[in-house]
Amino acid sequence: MITAENFQSLRATLAGWRKQGLSIGFVPTMGHLHAGHLSLIERARESCDRVVVSIFINPLQFNQASDFLAYPKTLSDDEQKLQAAAVDLLFLPDEKSMYPEGQQGITRVSVPGISAELEGACRPGHFDGVATVVNKLFNLVLPEQAFFGQKDYQQLLLIEQMVQDLNIPVQIHSVATCREADGLAMSSRNSRLSPELRRIAPKLYASLNGLASQLKQGSIFSQILPAAIAELESAGFRVEYISLRDTGLQELQQYIKPCVLLAAAWLGEVRLIDNIQLSQD
Repeated sequence: MITAENFQSLRATLAGWRKQGLSIGFVPTMGHLHAGHLSLIERARESCDRVVVSIFINPLQFNQASDFLAYPKTLSDDEQKLQAAAVDLLFLPDEKSMYPEGQQGITRVSVPGISAELEGACRPGHFDGVATVVNKLFNLVLPEQAFFGQKDYQQLLLIEQMVQDLNIPVQIHSVATCREADGLAMSSRNSRLSPELRRIAPKLYASLNGLASQLKQGSIFSQILPAAIAELESAGFRVEYISLRDTGLQELQQYIKPCVLLAAAWLGEVRLIDNIQLSQD
């Protein structure tokens, strides 16, 4: 595995591959890798001749400095996992190279509409940070294909919209959420849960499944939502939202295939997000 820490070495390696006619797949990450990331890499490996993974903890997408500072950093372990996954190139830019004029001086990319909903409403500016850094990474790597997880459903829609609106020549692949045996969606932030909170965390996914079952039986969402929130709060969650949307994030009150249930809730000092897509049956 080649490691590139600056733009020049990244571009030199990529130019050599392109000269050979090799296709490039890209998986952007913020590190602290888990099986969910590895599933993205596996998909990229199946589809492309060469796989590039980036690790960059992007300060632009954090609303709170404390959350940015607390984000887990496990580079040595990440490198071992990437080696084992047969990644061809690890791109490790630093903040100075990505934002040479500082965070305030950088041109930002904003995707209207999607950025104002749900996560965007709870975390103002978050999606501008996501769109900006992904756009920069796409411009640096110039991949033919890029791979993102469905756990961040709204982020996935945002990136698809940005690529379409800005005519970025990259094919976006969505990969199903990887879950622990008890249903908890894999996330780098899960490692910050205490053992007690980790035992409680799967209740968020269980709640979404319970709501989905009721919706499929004809229930009205607004009528069943309060009980679901109350149950989660009694278990120790602080719910930010649970929402039923169509696949384009338009709000719904009844089950209409296909649609998606999305949730965000705090458990202790850790913010969990999850979703389930209701497109079967």
